[in-house]
Formats: sequence, C-alpha cells, structure tokens
Amino acid sequence: MAGPSNLVELPLFPLSSVLYPGGQLQLRIFEPRYLDLVRECTRNDCGFGVCLILEGHEVGAPAVPAAVGTLARITDFHHGADGLLGISAEGSRRFRVSRTRVRADGQLRGDVEWLPEELAQLVPVEFALLQTILERLIETMAPQWKDAPREAYEDASWLGFRLAELLPLAGDEQQRMLELVDPLHRLAELRDILPRFQKA
Repeated sequence: MAGPSNLVELPLFPLSSVLYPGGQLQLRIFEPRYLDLVRECTRNDCGFGVCLILEGHEVGAPAVPAAVGTLARITDFHHGADGLLGISAEGSRRFRVSRTRVRADGQLRGDVEWLPEELAQLVPVEFALLQTILERLIETMAPQWKDAPREAYEDASWLGFRLAELLPLAGDEQQRMLELVDPLHRLAELRDILPRFQKA
C-alpha cells in the first residue's frame, strides 16, 4: 500500500545480520507474529523488509532496526525435523525506513522508500584480486554460488555484495556496505579492509 511521498508499507523482520540484493536467506519461523508475516506475504504475493538489529534481539520484544534494509521475497518453504516452518528468501531492492510502528501482535511495520537500483558497472582491473578472493570464499563457504556465471564476477555490485556477505565483517561494516550507493566505492572499501583478515 503506497502512501504520501511514495512511501510503501512493509512488514519488517529485524535480524542480527544484513541481507544484500541477490543474497540468500534461510529462516526458521516460530513466533506467531512472524508466522502471520509469512502468511500475509504468501497471500498477497509480496515481500518483507529485512533490517539489521541496532538494539534488541531477534526474538521477544520488537527490536530497533537500521534505517536501510533489503526487501526479501520468499522463494521456498519447508518443515524441519523440529516441526518448525522454514523459509528461503532472496534479497531484492534496498529501501530506507521513514518511520516504524509496532502492531498489537508485536509485528514491526515500516513506511519505506525505495533506494535507486545501482547501475551496472564492470569491475576495474585494480579489483581483480577481489574476484579471486570471492572465488575461493565461494569454494569453501557458499556452494549456492558455485555455478555463478563468469559475467557475475565482472559485475561490481554483485562482486561487492557477495564479498560483503562472506567476509567476516562486523555488523556496522556489513550495514555500511549495504548503504553505500557506488559499487566501485564499496569494492575500494572492501579492498582496504582485506589486510585485516590476511594476518591470521
């Protein structure tokens, strides 16, 4: 539902990690407010907003979310051995939260505006090392990307978002990578962070 100033209402799902455009998300759902959220998204063929938690926890009282998040669209359902509902979702567009409110059932809702899509940019040669590092990370940590086409590694946005989700960044660093709007700037920051992980 759209409101004034092109704001859109979204159910929000605060998490302790960041979801990036094109990223994969696996969730186990057990709280009634989130079961309702999944039902609503399925019924209306819509997504929900994933935001990094700034204060609070994933369960219990509503958490305080970061202002920039990513739309998640449910792609699959399953039931685990523990009987809980599991969902798979994929990250889509980024948004900025204008205001939030908590429903009586504890579900967090946000009025959001969409951030512009990043323009496709080829990865400059000075970032070739990042492509090699991502290939190695995918081999050991992210089998879901092992069949990614070569062209994906040439896309500055895809390369930056995949590195941001696989490198052991702190929460505030993950959030910064989401909020940056220039994919080449994101790659430059990731390159500058790398030496920290190579000392071990």
